Amino acid sequence: MLKSSPLDGLRFAFGTLTVLPVRVHRWDRQAARGGMLGAPVAGLVVGACAAGLGLLLLLLGAGPLLAAVASVAVPAALTRGLHLDGLADTADGLGSGKPAEDALRIMKQSDIGPFGVLTLVLTLLAQVAVLAQLYGDSGARGALAAVVSAVAARLALTLAARAGVPAARPEGLGAAVAGVVPVAGAAAAAAAVVLGSAAGGWAWGPYGAVRAAAAVPPALVAAELLLRRCVRRFGGVTGDVFGALAETAATTALVVLALGG
Repeated sequence: MLKSSPLDGLRFAFGTLTVLPVRVHRWDRQAARGGMLGAPVAGLVVGACAAGLGLLLLLLGAGPLLAAVASVAVPAALTRGLHLDGLADTADGLGSGKPAEDALRIMKQSDIGPFGVLTLVLTLLAQVAVLAQLYGDSGARGALAAVVSAVAARLALTLAARAGVPAARPEGLGAAVAGVVPVAGAAAAAAAVVLGSAAGGWAWGPYGAVRAAAAVPPALVAAELLLRRCVRRFGGVTGDVFGALAETAATTALVVLALGG
């Protein structure tokens, strides 16, 4: 078997988690491992694009609400809405009350049920509300929140792909990446993201660094609780579950960043 290079992992991360024109050359487990470890890097690029558009609109005279909407729209556009679709499908599956096999079938359907619609609307409202508040404080605070939330969202995927987490189906993205990340590697990625968030918040001094870093652990806890619920309910992870984890982590990180003034 050919040894996977870091570049193969990054291609996998950007090719599967974004719509950026990156060609994936390898789909084996080694490349998937590198890709899921590199998922926060893809989140950094997505978050930077979201923050950039928000700041551009503020510079052109738009208000914080429009900047917030734009910053929420960019990650959706750069993922073709797959994470949001996964969130809605997972909500429908969990809310259906059906056995695992039937719930998974519901999640594969193209339509969105009432649980999915409600979850989607409330999640997007929360994300826009927080970013509007932070952009209203300053463009830099809103931009940092957009980046931190995007990175935390993809870090949640890294942790969900750790060893010991099974796939619910034998096919699909969930099966391709389930269990590929060593626990030690996932922990190292989490530590790097926390430290990177603290570095980003240092522009506002020690308090800003602590606030930025403190947004990551609750995001991961929320995603982990959802992950455990999905594993119990569906028997493992799916591509939809990964999308739901990303949106849950992003929203939680944003809410934490809105607290404390």
